[in-house]
Amino acid sequence: MGNQSGILFMIHMPSVHNRVFPCALGVVTDKENSGIIERRNRDMKKKVVVCTLALGLSLLALAGCGGKKEASAGAKELNVQFVPTNNDGSMEAKAKPFAEYLSEKLGCKVNVTLATDYSTIVEAMASGKVDIGIMPPAAYVQARDQKVAQAILTSQLGAYSHETGLPEEGKLSGTFKGEVLVKADSDLQTLEDLKGKRIATLSPNSASGYIYPVAEMKDLGIDPTKDCTLTTVNDIPSEMTAVLSGQQDACFVFEGARNVFASKFSDHDLLKDLRVLYLTEGDIPNDAIAVQTDMEPELKEKVKEVFLNMKDDEAGQEAMSLWNHKGYEEANDSVYDTVKDYTAKAAE
Repeated sequence: MGNQSGILFMIHMPSVHNRVFPCALGVVTDKENSGIIERRNRDMKKKVVVCTLALGLSLLALAGCGGKKEASAGAKELNVQFVPTNNDGSMEAKAKPFAEYLSEKLGCKVNVTLATDYSTIVEAMASGKVDIGIMPPAAYVQARDQKVAQAILTSQLGAYSHETGLPEEGKLSGTFKGEVLVKADSDLQTLEDLKGKRIATLSPNSASGYIYPVAEMKDLGIDPTKDCTLTTVNDIPSEMTAVLSGQQDACFVFEGARNVFASKFSDHDLLKDLRVLYLTEGDIPNDAIAVQTDMEPELKEKVKEVFLNMKDDEAGQEAMSLWNHKGYEEANDSVYDTVKDYTAKAAE
């Protein structure tokens, strides 16, 4: 605890001279008077001791409260979680250097874990097991609505040309779109053509892998949950593999996925073997860097500063590459409201 001020108790005792005190039974002598004064002094000393003990206990309690507050605002152990974009084990291996990077920058031990799916990261935030979540948009909206997460930053992604599907050099974006992919030689040309077809999707909590394309198909009068055969798979490379092998007719992915996962397909040129059948009209906000709503303001600002500065050093850039993030910007929470609207539409 910081500087503690001493507290002095001053007790005023009326001076008693050798006086005679009247009593109901007669007269009190000086000797008797001295006994009375002595007893009064003893009683007063007892009261002072009791007050002093009570004050001491109060100060200890205050010191304990102050210590807890300091621990929560200063260095402590932090738990970070994110949703992997693929499940081949590579992201788990990269999580360790990311944890070391955050530990060095934040000055405390940081544990980094991978969520098994979109819902588990929401549950982890709700239970308090995770302090910082790198959350996909739909997962963040769920956690926000439960009042267990607050977005402090939004990630920036490399922008893609909607015409060519290729990255636009030097351009960043705070939003992205969903893509519906089919084989390059497929006869399918429009969303309407997907009626009665087999579609590989991600979790129903994935914005680009389910929510946005499903909602926009419903706007066209097609209910893919009834008019198509939907198969949920674990990750985007698995979706693409299913389409390339002919097991599925189409798949829902995020914009630029063919570029991001090209290195995982040595037998295919994804940009040639898969084409974009449809690009969602709605813009999807990027991942949120979210913290517990009751995180101390000082710690919250420190976390924000570390993420904002990641783009400025090589180790930080390596950490961001886990999710293809190119940087971060201040979060505007209202941009995530559209995700809530789309989620409701997809669930109708």
